[in-house]
Formats: sequence, C-alpha cells, structure tokens
Amino acid sequence: MSGVVVRPRLLLATMSVVALTVAVLQTGVVPILGVISRQLGAPTVDVSWAVTANLLAGVAATPLIGRLADLFIKKRVLLVVLGIVLAGSVLAATTSSLPLLIVARVLQGVSFALYPIGVSILREELPAERLMSAMAVLSGVLGFGGGAGLVVTGLLMRGDAGYHRVFWFTVIFTVGVIVAVVAVVPERPRDGDGTVDWLGAAGLAAGLSALLLAITQGPSWGWVSLRTACSLGIGIAVLLVWWRWEQRCRQPLVSTGMLSRRPILLTNIATVSVGMGLYFAFLGLTDFVQAPTGSGYGFGASVLRASVQFLLPGALAGFITATVSGRYIDRYGARPILLIGGGLGVVGFAALAATLLQDQPAQAWQVITCAVLINAYISLAYGAIPALVVAEVDPDETAVATSMNAIARSIGSSVAAALVAVLLSRGHTAYPPESSFTVIFALGAITGAIAMALIALTRTRLREIKSVEELAESRAMNHEWG
Repeated sequence: MSGVVVRPRLLLATMSVVALTVAVLQTGVVPILGVISRQLGAPTVDVSWAVTANLLAGVAATPLIGRLADLFIKKRVLLVVLGIVLAGSVLAATTSSLPLLIVARVLQGVSFALYPIGVSILREELPAERLMSAMAVLSGVLGFGGGAGLVVTGLLMRGDAGYHRVFWFTVIFTVGVIVAVVAVVPERPRDGDGTVDWLGAAGLAAGLSALLLAITQGPSWGWVSLRTACSLGIGIAVLLVWWRWEQRCRQPLVSTGMLSRRPILLTNIATVSVGMGLYFAFLGLTDFVQAPTGSGYGFGASVLRASVQFLLPGALAGFITATVSGRYIDRYGARPILLIGGGLGVVGFAALAATLLQDQPAQAWQVITCAVLINAYISLAYGAIPALVVAEVDPDETAVATSMNAIARSIGSSVAAALVAVLLSRGHTAYPPESSFTVIFALGAITGAIAMALIALTRTRLREIKSVEELAESRAMNHEWG
C-alpha cells in the first residue's frame, strides 16, 4: 500500500474505539439530563437543548466533514474532528453555565462524522476481502456503544455525584482515542483533486437543521404551532433549493445522481426505518423498565440496573452478532443478511408488544429475550447497510455517501424520539399508560417490516467492491488501452 505498513487487526481495533466515541457521546448524557437540570437550577425544557443542539450540529457538520475526508488526508481530518470533540468535552467538564454547556455539546456534535470517516479509512487501507467483516465489527461497536454509554453513566452517577463526572470521562476517553489514532492509523497521501462546495454545505446544513428542529421540538412547541410549521416549511424549502443547486454545481458536495440511484435511495429510506427502530427500542425499553412497580407494568429499575440487567445483555448479543456477521455478508451478500436481521427485529418487537397485551405483567426474562432479538436486528442492519452503500460508490465518495446514510439514521432516530415523547406524555397519572409502550413496540415491528420490504426491492450490484489499489490499477489499464 504505497509503502504504508498496515496492521489490519490493530487498525480495526482502533477504528472501533473511534466508533465507540460516537455512541458514548450520544447516549451518555441522556440519563443525566434531570441531574443537570437540578444541579444548574435550569428548566428541563432548556436542558433538553444539550441533546437537541448536539444532534443538529452533528447533522449539519457530517456531510461537510465527510467531503473533506474524501478530498484530503483522512487521518488529519479525523484528528481535527477528535480535537474539536476534546475541546467540547473539556468545556462541558469545566463549566456550570447552561449556555456554555450547550456550546460544548455543539462541539461534541461533530463526533457524528467519526463513523463515516472510519468506514472510509477501512476501505482505503484494507483489502476488499476483509472490508465487509471489518465494517460489520465497526457497526457492531457503534450499536454496542449506546448500551455501554448508559452503563458507564450509571456507574459514574452513583450516589449524589455531579454531572461533570460524565464529561471528565469523555475527556479522558477522547485523549486515549487521539493517542491511538496517532500511533496506529496510517497517513496515506492523497493524489485526488476536487473542491468543497461550501454553499452547498451551508444549504444542506440549514435545511436539515430546520427540518430536525421541527421534529425534535414538535412535542414541546406543539405540532400545529406556528414555530413548528415555519421550521418545517423552511427546512423543506431550503432542501429543495439545495437539491437544484447540487444538480447544477460542477463539483457538488453530494452527487444527487448518487442519492437518487435506486439502491442508494431505497437503502437510505430503509435506514430511516432502522434508526426509528433503534430509538423505539432504546427509549421504549429504558422507560418501560424504569417505570415504578406501582404502574402495574414497570420494574422500578434504576439507571444502573436498567443498563446492566435489561440493556447490556442485548447490547452484548448485538456486538457478538455483528462480529460474526461479516463472514456471512461476504458469502451471501448484505441484502439477505439484512432481511434476516429485519425478521428478528419484527419478532422481537411484536413479541414484546404481545407480552404487554397479556393479563399478567411482563417477566424480566421476556423483556431481556426480546431485547436480545431486537439488538441482533439493529447490529445486523448496522453491519449490512454500510456494505450496501459502499458497494454502490467509488472510494472517493465513500465518506460523503456514508455520511448521508448516517444522516438518514439520525432523522429516523429523531422522528422516533419525538413519537415516543408524545406517546409517553399521554395519561393523567405520574406515569404513562401501558398501552403507550404497546404502541411503541408495535411501531418498532412495523418499521422493521418496512426496512425489510425496502431492502427486498433494491437491486444488487453486479461488480464487486474494489480496494483503492485495485481501482487505481483498473483506471491505469483503461487509460493505457484507451
């Protein structure tokens, strides 16, 4: 590889830790929102912007960072992103001001781009026959990291601990990741050319941010309020203008031709459904097991117990599933594996919804078993979907294509989070009715079935995935003979 020595296993381990950073930063703060509200004396609605701002920043920055990674040296782009994340973590760990905490979460939001960069680096450095297995492991870590973040938060927040502990942990963790990247990831010189469509990047960021703002704030603003309608309308209008601009731009930020190709389009829509399933499971299960026993259905679990007893087994099962799925993706293709995973998800969600319809309260083993099936679905989908995307694009489009797919997942997660917020706000008691959770898990089964149907409609690519060297040699031969 052009004189660059690559140790595949060590590189994969390092990029997996990078992916773990994304998941920990996304989920680690969710259980401590109430603690932040209490310790800063701020309203819960205002504190929720620590999550909303992080999501908006991630969605806005990811496509641009993905394009930069496609054009420039990936290792340097990766280190710059990690440096920004570290700055945000330090600010969050040292401030007691809510506005500055929100700024810190904006800086941490660029971590969303770490996963697409990681996929792009793996494609650049690994031979084609090892790529599918590596991406499956990377994706499995991304899914596993959500549960790991909850467990770590639960351990750190035992007793009357301050919320700063969680952010000091992210500081230490990010420093370790930076050291690993510097030591392990090769710095391959870039010989490609191209420019950054800055206007297109700004338009996409503005349109997506307005759209997601309407989705995330709809439950608190009101779905028919003027603010929600204006935000939604502005987002759609800006994205339509952006699409026309990208069609006419000589070097667009994102190729509209790529996004509109049948396999990419259907895969991205299916990813929205997978993202919804992830949050129906994550939020639904967490709130369900933490509901007090007086509700007639909950287990009264603490954050730590909910994470260790109910969520961790599923997360571990998902990680194991992802690590072994790569060989089957290599042998049978990504589409059949994703269809099998979708079937597991439908069974897990449907069984959980059916359990709640019974006269007897759900047992812990039933919830854990369903969680294992659902996590297997999420992990198989996370492993197979990047393979479908990578198979449809050239190496110099990998990061930006994977970034757009990651945005589709974030949109799905945001929609699901908004729906869960609406469903759990029903009722006149201190806790939501059991029927709310039945609907949440039934929606999980429906979105799993939708993802299966969309993937079944995609058409497999006839040519195999090629490494950077194989593609360069093929182009050289074509140039020589042409």
